[in-house]
Amino acid sequence: MFAVHLMAFYFTKLKEDQIKKVDRFLYHMRLSDETLLDIMARFQAEMQKGLGKDTNPTASVKMLPTFVRAIPDGSENGEFLSLDLGGSKFRVLKVQVSEEGKRNVQMESQFYPTPNEIIRGNGTELFEYVADCLADFMETKGLKQKKLPLGLTFSFPCRQTKLEEGVLLSWTKKFKARGVQDTDIVSSLSNAMRKHKDIDVDILALVNDTVGTMMTCAYDDPYCEVGVIIGTGTNACYMEDMSNIDLVEGDEGRMCINTEWGAFGDDGALEDIRTEFDRELDLGSLNPGKQLFEKMISGLYLGELVRLILLKMAKTGLLFGGEKSSALHIKGKIETRHVAAMERYKEGLANTREILTDLGLEPSEADCIAVQHVCTIVSFRSANLCAAALAAILTRLRENKKLVRLRTTVGMDGTLYKIHPQYPKRLHKVVRKLVPNCDVRFLLSESGSAKGAAMVTAVASRVQAQRKQIDKMLALFQLTPEQLVGVRDKMRVELEYGLKKDTHPLATVKMLPTYVRGMPDGTEKGKFLALDLGGTNFRVLLVKIRSGRRSVRMYNKIFAIPLEIMQGTGEELFDHIVQCIADFLDYMGLKGAQLPLGFTFSFPCRQASIDKGTLIEWTKGFKATDCEGEDVVDMLREAIKRRNEFDLDIVAVVNDTVGTMMTCGYEDRNCEIGLIAGTGSNMCYMEEMKNIELVEGNEGKMCINTEWGGFGDNGCLDDIRTQYDKEVDEGSLNPGKQRYEKMTSGMYLGEIVRQILIDLTKQGLLFRGQISERLRTRGIFETKFLSQIESDRLALLQVRGILQQLGLDSTCEDSIVVKEVCGAVSRRAAQLYGAGLAAIVEKKREDQGLEHLKITVGVDGTLYKLHPHFSRILQETVKELAPRCDVMFMLSEDGSGKGAALITAVAKRLQQARKDN
Repeated sequence: MFAVHLMAFYFTKLKEDQIKKVDRFLYHMRLSDETLLDIMARFQAEMQKGLGKDTNPTASVKMLPTFVRAIPDGSENGEFLSLDLGGSKFRVLKVQVSEEGKRNVQMESQFYPTPNEIIRGNGTELFEYVADCLADFMETKGLKQKKLPLGLTFSFPCRQTKLEEGVLLSWTKKFKARGVQDTDIVSSLSNAMRKHKDIDVDILALVNDTVGTMMTCAYDDPYCEVGVIIGTGTNACYMEDMSNIDLVEGDEGRMCINTEWGAFGDDGALEDIRTEFDRELDLGSLNPGKQLFEKMISGLYLGELVRLILLKMAKTGLLFGGEKSSALHIKGKIETRHVAAMERYKEGLANTREILTDLGLEPSEADCIAVQHVCTIVSFRSANLCAAALAAILTRLRENKKLVRLRTTVGMDGTLYKIHPQYPKRLHKVVRKLVPNCDVRFLLSESGSAKGAAMVTAVASRVQAQRKQIDKMLALFQLTPEQLVGVRDKMRVELEYGLKKDTHPLATVKMLPTYVRGMPDGTEKGKFLALDLGGTNFRVLLVKIRSGRRSVRMYNKIFAIPLEIMQGTGEELFDHIVQCIADFLDYMGLKGAQLPLGFTFSFPCRQASIDKGTLIEWTKGFKATDCEGEDVVDMLREAIKRRNEFDLDIVAVVNDTVGTMMTCGYEDRNCEIGLIAGTGSNMCYMEEMKNIELVEGNEGKMCINTEWGGFGDNGCLDDIRTQYDKEVDEGSLNPGKQRYEKMTSGMYLGEIVRQILIDLTKQGLLFRGQISERLRTRGIFETKFLSQIESDRLALLQVRGILQQLGLDSTCEDSIVVKEVCGAVSRRAAQLYGAGLAAIVEKKREDQGLEHLKITVGVDGTLYKLHPHFSRILQETVKELAPRCDVMFMLSEDGSGKGAALITAVAKRLQQARKDN
């Protein structure tokens, strides 16, 4: 028993001594946590350099865009071919992807050799060999009669400008075929395949093996957004935000970046980490000075590193009693599979003895322990370096997503990772230590990069098909120049109809005289009350106007109008209004004052004078009974009488559009048009009295409230109305009415978008085909969301945040489509506004007999003010459709409040002038 303990003690002591000896000899290869964090920071800096347009040319980590923009979503299906070229063998596969409710992939493959004379010979012969192998495979599998999409896994650094194109930057590993560098791989293969007249193959994707690995794993795990290969070579890819990729146009969505991290350190960034053995190995390689990080990590080099270390230790008498065999001097004699065998848990020492004996050495027990520890240090350093670079990528992903904690999956492949008994465990442990705020799952790629190429091709096919369907829908909202001219000309016809006595009853654009006969001239002064009713809020204002300096001061209070009042009786609505006025007068201490009042009433009214307005019909959700056909000024006076607390001098009933024009006219005498682009849509302008057949007299001008929201109610816009416009109209409070308004105004644009999103989801093009309950809710998609989503400053991550508030779990790709839909709907609205306005300015130019008209348009409304692109598109459209009109746009400051007071003031001034005359 004592002898057994003694032997165990001796062996333990021997092991400790040998380990210490090797540790001292290779201390430079043992990397501390601080060093790994430093390497991680260096790699982050290199990634940033590679992504920048100006810094990329000098970056060692090339960060190549792959043009792979989406990962599998499970809806892919079809038959695909895949080629995998890049390792010691070349593989051809047929991949059948079927949906069937569960993700299902079936594969048939065949390996073909890659002889040295082919991979180091002429480039043309290499691609002809690949094409021959493909033709042979298709013949064997009976595929020659089919037209099939193909994905090519090509495991070498390529610069891509699209998914199906890639220019070889440099060969790596053992490949050295001449005449291929700086040429397009896909073109070369396509040319070679043309010689086989009996096969019809369409190369849809050129994929790096690392990207293939990520895509394979992403098919099984949607969280997978990183791919890492640790095999003959080493590399990593990940999904990067487009906004960070300077090398590719566009900021929307994400794209897979092939880091080509094997070249990390080629610029000297890792010189303090590299050892004499790394330098010696590099000098003896096919590509000295290149792929320095890869040469410290990958399977092609680890065995050689071990050999160089053992040779040096033998030379210095630290191993084999100073004896060296001739085999130990031969490059490549120790391979990575030997390193893996020597590190096996139980049989490792026995394997070590056997391998060393095969090399013509006579190792002692101590030598075997020492050699095994050399292998451990070399492979551990490899795992450490890989972990540091991978941790940098995970940190970047987490920061891109602005998360405190990241949940993600890394797809893994490569012979070293697969066959080395300790490697995966070591890598995982170090990664988790370096990025404690990332929950990382490591998923082994089952079928390698070739299945991945098929998945990229399947995704490309799916995206292509989906893109066609989405583009078809978006095309419905893209108005041609001819269609816009048509809208302008139809609007012009309707304007003329509305002005003429005979055609006015049938006109959809009502052209209502407002009896506002003058614009402010700067002499207006006094205190005025203004009321503003036009939406869910009601305002009461006190407006003080001072003449000379054109100064206006306002005091106002906002009151809510509950839905039950909006849709109750007329008496209840006007009693509520008077209650609000009473509260305001109390608040301002004006209970006894009899002030002139202007009433902004933003609904279609037929006026017989400036203080009489008969409501034609309610819009914007109002439905109060016993109001349509009644004079709203009389209804207000009756409600004041019922209250019997105060009296008011109601001078003018005003539309908000007219108020907008008056407010801007106070500042700019050229302003003769008012435009509202907000909850509702309307326009007014100063018309020559001689053209207004509905009002007596031919002298001077009068403001016409067009009420153009009804344009198209006679069917004249049916050629551009979509199914979505019809659905919104049918679900509205006033079906068949205000059709132009329903295509242009803030009250309806969000609802149009909602209808489109529902349709796209039903087609399986959005939100994984799942319609959330909230998306089914009418009015949930407010127009303010369009403004937010279309903001240039808003990253897709924030777009996803907005959609999540609506109960929509969107992917990055979903967010892009939603943004496109919002853009199409709001662009059409702005163009329709522009076409309508072009009709007005052209009419004014022709009426005045001018070659060129200069005019200002006063504008108000949240859509115009808050939407990031609406105003620009509207202005561009007017310029295109009315080129002989120089139109200025002026934002109105409170048209409905200040404007009402100014109209009242102008009316008072004109009244006084008539008295004086």
